[in-house]
Parts: sequence; C-alpha cells; structure tokens
Amino acid sequence: MANSIKVRAKAKDGVVTVKTLISHPMETGLRKDKKTGKMIPANFIQEVLAEQNGNNVLTAFWGGAISKNPYLSFKFKGAAGDTVKISWSDNNGKSDTTEVTVK
Repeated sequence: MANSIKVRAKAKDGVVTVKTLISHPMETGLRKDKKTGKMIPANFIQEVLAEQNGNNVLTAFWGGAISKNPYLSFKFKGAAGDTVKISWSDNNGKSDTTEVTVK
C-alpha cells in the first residue's frame, strides 16, 4: 500500500509533534456485506512504529477496534532536521513505511 501514510512533524522548544493519517480500511471481521450478506474478513493494522534518526520513539499495538483511516498524534524530545520514520503492518501481511524531516 504505497503512500498510505501522511505525516507532518514540527519542532518547537525541543519537542517534536508528529501527526499522521493512515489510509486503511480497518475491518474487524465482525461486519456483514450489506449486498451479499457474507462476513467481511478482518483487515486491521496490528503494529505502528515510529523512529527518530533510527531510534524507536513509539510502538503501538492496535486491533480491530481502531477506526477506518486512523489518525495518530504524539510528541517526543527532538529538533528540526531530525528524520522521523513511520511504519505499520496489518494482520494480512501488508505494510507501509514513510519518512519525513522535522521542520
């Protein structure tokens, strides 16, 4: 899923604020398709990782209760010019990664 992650990272007073939006259907596996009546298979992000210059700053373990196209915001100590890498993987083996430079 290339380009499924949108990221903004800004530094202010030694604190970096990262805001992400991930395009993903996030299906629980408990819903039925209204047209066919068949169950929609589970398809959700299981793990989100964030790194600053190669050092892990966030690991999030998610499940089916997270909404479609999830938004994630977090803060850590850092500075402008740092590189932030965001990665996710889902229960179906799909994944995506993107990097951004802190402004």
